[in-house]
Amino acid sequence: MYLCGGQYPVPFCRSASHIFVLALLSFVKLCSGPISLFSGMPDAVIYCSLHDPVTPCPSGYNTNKKVSLWGSSGRMEVTASKFMDIQRAIQPDWFQCICDGDTISGEAGRKRAKKSVDRSLSFLDICLQLQEKSPELQGSVMFGAIEGGDVLEERLRSARETAKRPVGGFLLDGFQGSAMAKDTKLKLIASVTAELPEDKPRIIHGVGKPDEVLECIERGVDIFESFFPFQVTERGCALVFSYNCHPDPEATVLTQNGIQDLEKNGAREDQEEVSKADPEMTPFEISLKDKKYHDDFGPVLEGCGCYCCQRHTRAYVHHLLVTNELLAGVLLMMHNLQHYFGFFGAVREALRDRKLEQLKELVFRQALQRQ
Repeated sequence: MYLCGGQYPVPFCRSASHIFVLALLSFVKLCSGPISLFSGMPDAVIYCSLHDPVTPCPSGYNTNKKVSLWGSSGRMEVTASKFMDIQRAIQPDWFQCICDGDTISGEAGRKRAKKSVDRSLSFLDICLQLQEKSPELQGSVMFGAIEGGDVLEERLRSARETAKRPVGGFLLDGFQGSAMAKDTKLKLIASVTAELPEDKPRIIHGVGKPDEVLECIERGVDIFESFFPFQVTERGCALVFSYNCHPDPEATVLTQNGIQDLEKNGAREDQEEVSKADPEMTPFEISLKDKKYHDDFGPVLEGCGCYCCQRHTRAYVHHLLVTNELLAGVLLMMHNLQHYFGFFGAVREALRDRKLEQLKELVFRQALQRQ
């Protein structure tokens, strides 16, 4: 799934992994229609990305003619022609163009960054020609990928050259993970978006934490992936941060009570121990695996209207987690997705009301309080 921030009001759209589609390509073709009908989501906006944002891809397997895709069955090599065959079968609303984004390790030099830009532009030109000849894709929008690693000159060249092509939007690729320093990442994003037309959306992959999302929106990014709530769920955690800049008094008390739970009876110290055990854990979540929730019969988050919070308690979800019940992930995913969607609703309202700075202050303050 992908979520919208910035000026584009699409609430969310769904993504399809190409490694999954490759396995079902023959069957999808038999449906003689877009994958949205095949998947039972006729009203959803389908966006196809090249890689799974949750799983890092090994480096060193792309060539001038092929890009490697990775899945549970291993590696598959895909040419631009094969890539467009997949698009014709899926008929997505939006799709990322095939590209060489293998520069995210932080070790790639200027020469490798230049090669990634050259290859990606070559792939883009081929795919645009094939799209023009494909009746099935006349209603689909292709996003050109901005590559170049951490080399500013190559990033700017990629942005300028891609903007010359008839693409419907832009993917800011190569910023996922922690290999690139935060300051470098933000400066590159701001420099790249300044070169792109404002009337076409910009998607970024691999950025999902609320504070990072807000920093990217300030620098011109419009659309984000929703892999973050999935990662939080996989850790057995629940999102509990507040994003309401104008709560009513009762809602304020409920939210503060939920947040202050972390600091009651030594909970801050307990949470620090959990964070050390799982370094990926963020300040925006609580770990319901923690034993202190064994007899906590309150909702996951006070004031939340999701099914999980309305019907179940922290103690129940804790029990499901420690007994490895599959229902734990289902309930947590319900809560985390609804909370994350609510956050992006607040982002759009803040942009509309010119209050993004207040929302950013609220989110950053919570992050600092819990660190």
